[in-house]
Amino acid sequence: MNQLAVFGNPIEHSRSPDIHAAFAAQVDVELTYNRILVPDNEFAPVAQRFFDNGGLGCNVTVPCKGDAWEFVKEAGENANLAEAVNTISLLPGGGFRGDNTDGPGLVTDLRQNLGWSLGDTRILVLGAGGAVRGVLGSLLQEEPSLVHLHNRTHKTALQLVDRFQSCMKPTGQLAAVSKDELEKDYDVIINGTSAGLADQAIDLPPAILGKDSCCYDMVYGAGARAFLGWAEGNGARATSDGLGMLVEQAALAFEIWFNKKVETEAVIRQLRQMETE
Repeated sequence: MNQLAVFGNPIEHSRSPDIHAAFAAQVDVELTYNRILVPDNEFAPVAQRFFDNGGLGCNVTVPCKGDAWEFVKEAGENANLAEAVNTISLLPGGGFRGDNTDGPGLVTDLRQNLGWSLGDTRILVLGAGGAVRGVLGSLLQEEPSLVHLHNRTHKTALQLVDRFQSCMKPTGQLAAVSKDELEKDYDVIINGTSAGLADQAIDLPPAILGKDSCCYDMVYGAGARAFLGWAEGNGARATSDGLGMLVEQAALAFEIWFNKKVETEAVIRQLRQMETE
């Protein structure tokens, strides 16, 4: 039996076991998939114990993605750019490989599932933490006309811009902006903060929204309601939480482990239905 797991803290809310069970049923793969709580600063020993006991691979969620990057022997381009890993697999010769499927998962959800354009658009990303680091490279690869980063601590956003401009091909369209520098009528606004999970108020000027603006929260469920409610109340054309991103990044992880592509549309629909029951 293939042993998989998701590591994080907290972890009891994770929908990953449901998602991977649905994928396994599609392609006739047998697996067990558990949630594993990681105590503070103990990712490496917890992960090593899992693999020593026969683990095939694992997903990693907050706050352990940086620890996972340090844990692996080698990492993919997205993971190294973000210095964060959300998928770990065994290497044939021993040791572990880390990948970050968050960025491709987000882009797939935005473009294919939601039908939102990214190329030649004006994008505002809220936040400059690990969640944003994991997706920023993929967003820039879509060649938007600009990407503005706005973070409560402006210095952190400036540091992130410097990092991506030094690691990628010239990205003049990427800039950190203070609240006073926010522009009007962004095409796409992506909330990469955890403000909703902490019940923090939205402190943004409504003018950043236009009649055609699309707003996305990278968290899903109740944690996305504050931002999406604010967006809808101020005239956004379309809104979505991050459930589709969760499923799409999981599909890429499943493909890494089993070399099998899976269908995501029915799984997203199934999880949406479970939310309303």
